[in-house]
Amino acid sequence: SSTYTALIQHDGDWWIGWVKEITGVNSQGKSREELMENLQSALGEALKMNCEDAEASAMEEYEEVSLTVSDAGGY
Repeated sequence: SSTYTALIQHDGDWWIGWVKEITGVNSQGKSREELMENLQSALGEALKMNCEDAEASAMEEYEEVSLTVSDAGGY
């Protein structure tokens, strides 16, 4: 399990948010709780699609290795 950072804000009648580490993962909700549920769902779908895309691109025999990224660059 990994941890990601959500940037959220209340904007009028809506809560809106973005997942900082994954481009294009954002959502909205009528409440903070709804926003958080929507962001988690959007993040899960994006990660699943990224995995499927990477596996499809590799096609042939490949090796999976773990990567660890330090908190460089203000993440």
